[in-house]
Amino acid sequence: MPHYEFLCHDCQKFFDKILSLADYEEGEILCPHCGSKNVEQRWSAFSAITSNKSA
Repeated sequence: MPHYEFLCHDCQKFFDKILSLADYEEGEILCPHCGSKNVEQRWSAFSAITSNKSA
């Protein structure tokens, strides 16, 4: 599942969430620190888990 980073404009704290696409599209993201809905998605780095096999 995708990993998203957010900034809460009310308490000025960053937080991250792992959300399914359906949950993300629903759009009800609450700050875990203060409960505000006044959050903005931030750009985050993409990461992938791969095996360490070499050819």
